[in-house]
Amino acid sequence: MKYPLCLLLLLFVNTIYAQKVNVKKEFVFAQKQTDYMLQEIKKADVKPDQVSPRTFENGKLKIVNSRDWTSGFFPGELWYLFEYTGDKKWLEQAKEFTVKLDKEQFNITTHDLGFMMYCSYGNGYRLTHDETYKNVIIQSAKSLSTRFNPKVGLIRSWDHHNDQWKYPVIIDNMMNLELLFEATKLTGDSSFYKIAVSHANTTLKNHFRADYSSYHVVDYDPETGEVRKKMTHQGYADESAWARGQAWALYGFTLCYRETGDTLYLNQAQNIANFILNNPNLPKDLVPYWDYNDPTIPNTSRDASAAAITASALYELAGYAKLPLYKKKADIILSSLGKSYHAPINGKGGFILDHSTGHRPAKSEIDVPINYADYYYLEALLRSKKK
Repeated sequence: MKYPLCLLLLLFVNTIYAQKVNVKKEFVFAQKQTDYMLQEIKKADVKPDQVSPRTFENGKLKIVNSRDWTSGFFPGELWYLFEYTGDKKWLEQAKEFTVKLDKEQFNITTHDLGFMMYCSYGNGYRLTHDETYKNVIIQSAKSLSTRFNPKVGLIRSWDHHNDQWKYPVIIDNMMNLELLFEATKLTGDSSFYKIAVSHANTTLKNHFRADYSSYHVVDYDPETGEVRKKMTHQGYADESAWARGQAWALYGFTLCYRETGDTLYLNQAQNIANFILNNPNLPKDLVPYWDYNDPTIPNTSRDASAAAITASALYELAGYAKLPLYKKKADIILSSLGKSYHAPINGKGGFILDHSTGHRPAKSEIDVPINYADYYYLEALLRSKKK
């Protein structure tokens, strides 16, 4: 049987991008890089309060203190390495870097406790059932809950730039709800669950445009709960779709469906996924540019972190939505990251992936490795094995 040339070309392209990532090979690479990173940390001029490698920028490994919103990702990576390999070496390293965040369980000045404490202590408790970790998770959830305003129905994100906003809530904050859901399961106290649901519902109501793309920031009046303005602080423009923000939204509403069974969240996650996957500015390898509406595309930076977060979310969403397409797309993303976005072996401080974009408008972390890209990449690799 003869096929039209256009169909043969389509089949060829699909074959190229449909190859599955070699999970075993990727974890071997990840372990080699992490071994190198641990050596580089020892060589670095690390101050007592610096606990976790965040990025490699301007030729230098950047190590941050426990208060930094990214401090929990590297411990989380170590837990994932232990989970995949069973090697006690990674267990000991995970414990060592996790305990460095201990005091942050009492931190009430940040909404990022989900990132900080659940990626570290949450994975630690899941894999070891250590009661000490359980207690830290509960206290962290209590601290996060202090940032909830019942009038607004949301957890406040930032305390800075009071000249710009009164009660800012960012789409990233959806990622911190998992900590609250877990706290209810661990304690039986439904107040954490209710805060998470309120935050998710209000975000769903106010953060999204008609095409299911998300604003980065929505500012509220803390006295009335009314929306004051909507903007995109880390994206190209207020009405643009910042790539990592769309990934946070996809992941956040997927986990909300997992924890509640509310199909409202499932439908929202699917609509967000469709926005991402059908976007005309999404490259063929499915690793997005840092903002879907940057007018300089394709002459601008990619964001491997947004791709890794999206892949991890799509693996989970595929199971709930019963749509194999989501898994296929996640496979393509992982294959692309594994082939073309590795950091050099024994280079870039020992990070796994390169070519992420942190905060381009602030000229910060552009086309560099970042720890949350590595964290969600390893998570996606683990999830790919379970599907």
